[in-house]
Amino acid sequence: MCYRTKLNKKIFSLEKSLDARFLEPDKYQPQLEINAFSFSETPVITYDSPGEIQMFQWGLIPFWAKDDTIKKMTLNSKIETAAEKPAFRNSVDNRCLVIAEAYYEWQWLDPKGKTKQKFILEPRDQEVFAFAGIFSTWKNPENNNIINSYSILTTEANDLMSKVHNNKKRMPVVLKPQDHKNWLQGSDLRNFALPYDVPLTATAID
Repeated sequence: MCYRTKLNKKIFSLEKSLDARFLEPDKYQPQLEINAFSFSETPVITYDSPGEIQMFQWGLIPFWAKDDTIKKMTLNSKIETAAEKPAFRNSVDNRCLVIAEAYYEWQWLDPKGKTKQKFILEPRDQEVFAFAGIFSTWKNPENNNIINSYSILTTEANDLMSKVHNNKKRMPVVLKPQDHKNWLQGSDLRNFALPYDVPLTATAID
């Protein structure tokens, strides 16, 4: 799964790497560790605005939700079943790039996970990269505020991630730069539903 990421780059560095511009640069705050359960806004690029970097909330709220409590369960979505699940099926064509420079995962050192080792995962050939994401636009019925939110898609773990995330053996879909356009333009989910072969470096940290 993927519940903690890192994005500590400066705005100009992100804009240069992604060939896009922040719509609301004042909203962006570099962070060494982003906790998904804070439901904070992080940078994304959507299929309908590929030249813009927007700030969307992590934790997808489907348009039909009566309140936002579902976001606790929609931080990630399995790519194999997203098109079938009520929370995600209306959003699978709403593609986005979720921007990061690394993510964190914990390796279980005993069968019940009482002792764990934290790892930071970084693509070897990308200083800034994108997770495959889907998004939704929701209107809060209490105050009519509009919230744009997203979920990071996950897939079966590759060899490295099977050793690191050894309890569930899942990993986020980390896109190669050449796949950004295909993802945003709606390439079949099945093209990404596999142990995705992006070279990663796993480093144990305190």
